[in-house]
Amino acid sequence: MLMEADLPNDVEALRALVLEQARELDVLKVFQAEVERLKAIIEALQRHRFGRRSEQLDPDQFELALEEVEMALAQAQHAVDNASRASADRPRKVNRGSLPAHLERIEQVVDVEDKACPCCGGALHQIGEDVAERLDVVPTTFRVLVTRRPRYGCRSCEGAIVQAPAPARIVEGGIPTEALIAQVLVAKYADHLPLYRQAQIYARQGVQLDRSTLADWVGRAAW
Repeated sequence: MLMEADLPNDVEALRALVLEQARELDVLKVFQAEVERLKAIIEALQRHRFGRRSEQLDPDQFELALEEVEMALAQAQHAVDNASRASADRPRKVNRGSLPAHLERIEQVVDVEDKACPCCGGALHQIGEDVAERLDVVPTTFRVLVTRRPRYGCRSCEGAIVQAPAPARIVEGGIPTEALIAQVLVAKYADHLPLYRQAQIYARQGVQLDRSTLADWVGRAAW
């Protein structure tokens, strides 16, 4: 917020400042109008969702449309916040979600390099700290489990070969582990992710699996 002491004495500079403030107000009004328009769209979508059955949208279509509108609303609101430079404005309340206590915490300490007092040169001691948490994700990574089964023979008779039996598999002779098959099943039936999309996700990590192969795994797991 401009104070009287911040105003320039030069008439031309003052005129330029007034014009700049006017332009910023115009931009702010445009963004605020966009926010109101998007809010109206969200309300209309919600009426479709909870209205009569004949007026309801397909759940997937509704969630997709609502997601797009909410992202646009967040962008417009962010632009409004940036356009408004008044430091006295209260921050917008945003539901950022809560981070569950059971999640693994990876701590990163950002400390000062010099722990000598900048005033007197004495040793500094910690009197507190600021802690901020952010939600991170580790993308799915593939690994290869190698099973080795040594074969043993007798030097005396050379007639016997001994080897441990191979572990049982859901897909005999196949490459998937039980964990991978479980992942495919959960993604398909719990997350409603079609097999062809799962194949595309795996391909991005260099694992080429046909949709028919995944379908075979799902069918075998069901029996």
